[in-house]
Amino acid sequence: MTEETEGVRILLVDDHQLVRLGFRLLLDAQPGLRVVGEAGDGAEALRLIGRTAPDVVLMDVRMPQLDGVEATQRITAEFPHTRVLVLTTFDHDEYAFAALRAGAAGFIVKSIEAHALIDAVRTIAAGDAVVSPRITRRLLETFAGQLPADGRPAPEREDPRLARLSTREREVVIEVGRGRPNAEIARCLSLSETTVKSHLRRIMAKLDLHERAQVVAFAYDARLVWPS
Repeated sequence: MTEETEGVRILLVDDHQLVRLGFRLLLDAQPGLRVVGEAGDGAEALRLIGRTAPDVVLMDVRMPQLDGVEATQRITAEFPHTRVLVLTTFDHDEYAFAALRAGAAGFIVKSIEAHALIDAVRTIAAGDAVVSPRITRRLLETFAGQLPADGRPAPEREDPRLARLSTREREVVIEVGRGRPNAEIARCLSLSETTVKSHLRRIMAKLDLHERAQVVAFAYDARLVWPS
């Protein structure tokens, strides 16, 4: 299967049939995009993924039986080549943030304009992330709630996962944690964008992470970044 011959294969997961219908009509009308299945909850989505082999799962986070957070965690573990784009009603939804930590590749609100949704699906399918700077800031604010009251790192033992990273990789993690895109990280560290991407691939492999948002979470959990 290639994107050129079959297009981007999409699975729609939402407990509202009319929502799924709207997304199907929009996405199926686009060249290179094809909806290959629909599910009303996370459990049904997991059953369908094995049969439909989607490239992208458009996933609502608030659903009965198996919500989008747990479903995302299981998808990223069981189907690593399938990427999850989370759908939510609010851009400050704690469920959506939890899905990002669980391995979702992106996060968009259902009120997004049609062209932006299409772009997001294509971006996810191409292997990039859809986490805007504004969403990243909210994500960081969420993690900030886990830090000590003064916002500084707690005087505790260093996170053992840090030992897996080189000095340069730590620097890249810090910049990712600050919400900077690859181009800006490259300028800050005097690297090429290609080198930054290579560092990120190695970082995620060493830490057993799948998506950029999880690197942001790690940066906060390991106390490499904190609110200024």
